[in-house]
Amino acid sequence: MTTQMTTTQPTSTETPARPARRPALPRNGVDTPTLFATVDAVNANRELARFQFRASNRWISGTHSRTRMEPFFGASTEHDHRDVFRYDADHPAVLVGAGKGPTPVEFLLHALAACLTAGIANIAAARGITLTEVESTVEGDIDIQGLLGLSDDVRNGYQQIRASFRIRGDAPPEKLRGLLEQSRKRSAVFDVLTNGVPVEISVDAEG
Repeated sequence: MTTQMTTTQPTSTETPARPARRPALPRNGVDTPTLFATVDAVNANRELARFQFRASNRWISGTHSRTRMEPFFGASTEHDHRDVFRYDADHPAVLVGAGKGPTPVEFLLHALAACLTAGIANIAAARGITLTEVESTVEGDIDIQGLLGLSDDVRNGYQQIRASFRIRGDAPPEKLRGLLEQSRKRSAVFDVLTNGVPVEISVDAEG
C-alpha cells in the first residue's frame, strides 16, 4: 500500500516519547547504544548540538566544477572526514555543458533521499524494527525559462518535488509508514527545502 507525501511541515514541536525499552544491540547497521548515548549527551549539554558543515568549490571549465567536503565542527570540536570526498557537477550537453557530473539540482534530490533514508534507518533501529529494504525515487520538475532569464514569472528552481518510498521490514505496514513520517519531521534537508534558510553570499573580485 502506498501513501502520498505532501510537503506540509508539521506544526507540532513535541518530541515523541522514546521507546520504553531501548534496543541493546546494533540494528540495521545503526549502533543503537551509541545513538541513544548521543541523544542523552546532547540532552545534558545542548551546546554539543551545534554543528557547522563546510564545502569548497573550484571551477574547472564551462559549467563543470568540483566540490570538496571540508572538515566540520560539531560536539564542541573540529572533525575530519574519514575519507576525502570530492564531487563533480556539470550541465548535460542539452544545457550547454559537458555532462561530467550531475547537475546541482540533481544533488538536491540526492540530499533529500539520503537524509530521509538515514532517518528511516535510525528511527527503525531505535524502535526495534529490522529493515530488509528501503528504496526511494525522487523527481523534481523545473521550468528553465526562469534560469535562462526568459521569464520573471517562472521561478529558477524546482516547481515541485515528489518522493516515493518502498519500505520492507519486520513490522506492520502502519509502523513502517510511521518511520517515514517521523523521518520527515526530523529531516534537516526536508526542513531546508520546505521552510527555506537565509543564505549570505560575499565576493572577493580582482581584475
